[in-house]
Amino acid sequence: MYISLRAGEKVYINGAVLRAQRKVSLELLNDATFLLEAHVMKVEDATTPLRQLYFIVQIMLMNPTDSTSARDMFNQSIKLIIDVTSDNEFRCGLFTIKDLVRSNRVFDALRAIRGLFAAEGEILNGDRRPSSIHAA
Repeated sequence: MYISLRAGEKVYINGAVLRAQRKVSLELLNDATFLLEAHVMKVEDATTPLRQLYFIVQIMLMNPTDSTSARDMFNQSIKLIIDVTSDNEFRCGLFTIKDLVRSNRVFDALRAIRGLFAAEGEILNGDRRPSSIHAA
């Protein structure tokens, strides 16, 4: 896996924070959990339930050795979101995220959460009607 960084850009790898002094390409030769600075959400940007969930999962990825409290917060938060969501498609995405975190695929969970941001916006703005499951 190759990662390219610009000067001053950060990458979070297995809990360590690395900052490039100049443009650099890195090759990761083994399995590593990483997060590029461009995908890091600041606390002030966690303004919706799903964005708050993203922030919690991000903490789990950035600090893997001390993620017990973040996992507890994740479990509480995702349960609350699932409980108040009537959109079946959105709920399905949340269950997928829950399964990804449970199987320790935290990076994939972040990607899945980002994929639901637009749907959450539609739901919160009232632009999306709850979907229903139709029997065949």
